[in-house]
Amino acid sequence: MLTDHFGRSIEYLRLSVTDRCDLRCAYCIPEGFKGFEEPAHWLGFDEIERLLGLFARLGLKRIRLTGGEPLLRRDITGLARRLAALPGIEDISLSTNATQLGRMAADLKAAGVSRLNVSLDSLDPATIARINGRPVLADVLAGLAAASAAGFAPIKLNMVVMEDNAREVDAMVDFCLEQGYVLRLIELMPMGDTARRMGYVDLQPIKRRLQRRFGLVDTLFPGGGPARYLGTADGRFSVGFITPLSQHFCATCNRVRLTVDGQLHLCLGQDARMDFRSLLRSGATDDDLVAAIQQAMALKPERHEFSEQPEKLLRFMSMTGG
Repeated sequence: MLTDHFGRSIEYLRLSVTDRCDLRCAYCIPEGFKGFEEPAHWLGFDEIERLLGLFARLGLKRIRLTGGEPLLRRDITGLARRLAALPGIEDISLSTNATQLGRMAADLKAAGVSRLNVSLDSLDPATIARINGRPVLADVLAGLAAASAAGFAPIKLNMVVMEDNAREVDAMVDFCLEQGYVLRLIELMPMGDTARRMGYVDLQPIKRRLQRRFGLVDTLFPGGGPARYLGTADGRFSVGFITPLSQHFCATCNRVRLTVDGQLHLCLGQDARMDFRSLLRSGATDDDLVAAIQQAMALKPERHEFSEQPEKLLRFMSMTGG
């Protein structure tokens, strides 16, 4: 029942639980940004559980907790536990910068989070401080170690490739091989002026180079996202490529995003949205909400326009959810 006008089944929702973050990655939330949502506007856990329970009744299977930095939301493990218990939900995952993961990994695992994606754009402390706005490499590595100790496996590392760190891809590959992590290389999306200024890098040449170096072949990997994976024949290493510009995946898009203030975005690169906070707080019945969910599916556009109109979107990634 969660099907758009183009025949795509929507089974995956990315839930932003906060727009706050303890880093200032320029491609997501630049230093000096002040446009945060008021906490009174944030959806409460009861509101989230009610709304996502209705999504699940209609066919939603996967939920990813995002931010901002989701581990900054108070009692995020309690929310994860509630969502994991919803009938129909098969997978709860979480994207994090891992600065808080060292103290929370075991509790997240116990709460029902099954998979982690960790943002790590470099292994060089100076590059990390420059891109992320904070010298946090040691904290991130400690968080990764805690996640492994808690039993998360595999752990995916997300590396946004841009002019500042493109030369470090091979070092990240070697690190993931050594540690047993799955690497995901992501093309920089033009979300806001500062992101556009960081320098887009086409991943296709990097993909061809890694294929030659390791003899990579097409492979499948668990998850509901857009990455296309290659791996070694012995299964020792896998790398995913998320290429919204050089090889967009709009025809198979199966996801929507719910912001911390209850706006359902139907496409990361378009403005189509549905306001569920107003419905939830104005006495909408479950039938009203189901009707609104189905109406929202009709708003999902065929594709983004990042290549044709890179300046079209003014909002930052943190305002939409990771």
